[in-house]
Amino acid sequence: MEADAVIVGAGPVGLFQVFELGLLDIKAHVIDSLSAVGGQCMELYPDKPIYDIPAAPVLTGRELTDNLLRQIAPFEPVFHLGQEVTTLQRRADRRFDLETSLGARFIAKTVIIAAGVGAFQPRKLKVAGIDRFEGNQLFYRVKHPERFHGRQLVICGGGDSALDWALDFVGKAESVVLVHRSESLRAAPASIAKMKALCEAQAMQFIVGQVTGFDVQGGRLSEVKVAGADGVTRRVPVDVLMVFFGLLPMLGPIVDWGLDMEMRQLRVRDVATFETGEPGIFAVGDINTYPGKKKLILSGFHEAALAAFGAAAYVFPDRKVHMLYTTTSPKIHKLLGVETPVFD
Repeated sequence: MEADAVIVGAGPVGLFQVFELGLLDIKAHVIDSLSAVGGQCMELYPDKPIYDIPAAPVLTGRELTDNLLRQIAPFEPVFHLGQEVTTLQRRADRRFDLETSLGARFIAKTVIIAAGVGAFQPRKLKVAGIDRFEGNQLFYRVKHPERFHGRQLVICGGGDSALDWALDFVGKAESVVLVHRSESLRAAPASIAKMKALCEAQAMQFIVGQVTGFDVQGGRLSEVKVAGADGVTRRVPVDVLMVFFGLLPMLGPIVDWGLDMEMRQLRVRDVATFETGEPGIFAVGDINTYPGKKKLILSGFHEAALAAFGAAAYVFPDRKVHMLYTTTSPKIHKLLGVETPVFD
């Protein structure tokens, strides 16, 4: 695929980067390792309030993501989710070759890295030998929930993801057992109350303990051993084991792209454009570093605006890019699909 711009990262800053590029008539492809957009906001605190977004006294990570998606909709970005950029190389014509972990290939005039603190990878269950069931009976993410209907489910974790899926599967799965290392859960109070009510009604089960082993029958996972806080180890029948222990940020292949880095962040050589030491490659948001850097979504939005003008020099090398305003520019109004207001 040939692209004007490829954005690596679909968090809030990556999404706003689509908007700023769109105002300059630059189309963007967006790649992210997660299966949904929103980055850290959606993965770690979708329902937590955020107070420092301009003109929004308070909104959640989910609301911020939804608002950004509505804002960028006129520019029709193309999302490539659930895959990492594995290679990034300069071409002889000065454009860039990119390839993802799923084999998607791009030729881009410019690349903007908005990868936050890196690609999020799930924290794995540390039980020897159980990894061989991953993708078959052991899952760290749920992509097709209907596959688990009518099954015996064991769900590990005490956060929102674990509780939300446990509650969702009650009445759909044959059985649902939630396992967490302590009585203290980190989920929304309403979810915890609902889970306890379902346990009292014997619609599901909650065990305080940790999975420490498993049994196999016919080559398939048949039981997990749960060492309880009371000193008792229970054998729990299982068809599907889901683990939600949170996510770990991993820079992944970015470290192999030959870009100048400091403390696992990308150095930018020019804060007027946030271009890295490699011409045509820009870094915005938490992935970058420069004197005075502040890791705020607000700062990332500012960086995205300036990076768009820097990128335009590579997308339109023979065109002078003028500063236009969304309040008055008929050209921008046409891009946004809105009417230009007429004032008396």
